[in-house]
Amino acid sequence: MKYPEDEQEFREMVQSFLDSELTDELKEAGRKKTSIWQEPVSAAAWQAILYKKGWVAPDWPEKYGGTGWSARQRYIFAQECARYGTPGIAPMGLKMCGPMLIGHGTEEQKEYYLPKILSGEHIWCQGYSEPGSGSDLASLKTSATSDGDDYIVNGTKIWTSHAQHSNMIFALVRTSSEGRIQQGISFLLIDMNTSGIEIKPIINLEGSHELNQVFFNDVRVPKANRVGKENDGWSVAKYLLEFERFSMSSIELRRLLTRARRLADETTENGLKLQTESTFQKKISELEINALAIEMSEQRALASIESGDSPGSISSVLSAIGAETLQKADELGVEIASYYGLPKQPLALEVGYEAIIGPELFLPVTPSFLNNRMRTIAGGSSEIQRNIIAKAILGL
Repeated sequence: MKYPEDEQEFREMVQSFLDSELTDELKEAGRKKTSIWQEPVSAAAWQAILYKKGWVAPDWPEKYGGTGWSARQRYIFAQECARYGTPGIAPMGLKMCGPMLIGHGTEEQKEYYLPKILSGEHIWCQGYSEPGSGSDLASLKTSATSDGDDYIVNGTKIWTSHAQHSNMIFALVRTSSEGRIQQGISFLLIDMNTSGIEIKPIINLEGSHELNQVFFNDVRVPKANRVGKENDGWSVAKYLLEFERFSMSSIELRRLLTRARRLADETTENGLKLQTESTFQKKISELEINALAIEMSEQRALASIESGDSPGSISSVLSAIGAETLQKADELGVEIASYYGLPKQPLALEVGYEAIIGPELFLPVTPSFLNNRMRTIAGGSSEIQRNIIAKAILGL
């Protein structure tokens, strides 16, 4: 593809940076990534490099530590990072809590929290879902009772990604039972080292420890840590969810499609062709068309963010369609890899897995497929996203 001269110069600058800073160890960590979560050591290392360069929060306004790049430049940066296979960085602070504080936090909160998010001193997790309150999030029961200048928090949160690695959590709590259930919710920032917090692991389908249940037993939280007005946390949460649901799926999708083509080439070269060329070409062409359509919607959302707005309801389109398309790409990878995507199978061990098909390419396929089953639930299920689309975009 031919790019305008200024965009090409920017792309080359990003490529030069990645060539010089992306070590072999970081490249290997990026290759092994099977979800939106990167293991903490390489995530922190890559964030430190980006922070030193001033590129750790491209989407933030420049006055708060952003790069001042245009929406197109930010998109190019994300494209090149995906193409080079950089590690991920902890998303909850930079992608969600930071933008939420910029939009709804007090000046004191911005001054205190934003620099710590940028530097990686604060690693955040999200306290939204509860047992029995997932898609129906407004039914949450974790309570925050007023006690002078503090709240006393009791209850539990579930599916809390990387809580075991986090030192901060942003949480929705119930401060009133009067009126509509959404009206009695407040938004709190809680130090995970506070007395009374307990974390219990949940092992996911992939076999890794990403998820947790977090318990709050008489946890004392200063009222100064509340974002927005008391009982108006639902408004803050909806704003934050727009950033959670907005993801550049087309970039990740193209990465998965590139891997699918490499998988097909690898199986063919080793005499393990597992499906006809015409069938494979049809499936990958359909996914590439979807990737292009998703990219157009992403550009609309980026333009909205660049003008100072939140992503808006288009985030629900990107969340639903992007998640479902990514799952189809994962399914295609598993279909191509077939038996050989599971390195613990007896034949692979007996014949010599590495001698057959190169483990670096095939090892992440099945873990990625299993982990990404959650994509159509996280941040609101596909059904919830379609309800939002129907109401906010189609006016139904």
